[in-house]
Amino acid sequence: MEKLTTEQLKETKPGEVLTIAAVMAVLAAAVVAALVCKIVISNSGSVSIPGGWEFSWA
Repeated sequence: MEKLTTEQLKETKPGEVLTIAAVMAVLAAAVVAALVCKIVISNSGSVSIPGGWEFSWA
């Protein structure tokens, strides 16, 4: 690691973290909305999510 000069510190923009957090939140909301829509529309079936999560209903 090396220290930044004053000019380099002035050029940094802190918005990148907020942008990626907002994108991740929108993607998570879209996945949840798709799952809820699938559950509500279907009379019977199952949903499996990566990571070992699986839901079944009859």
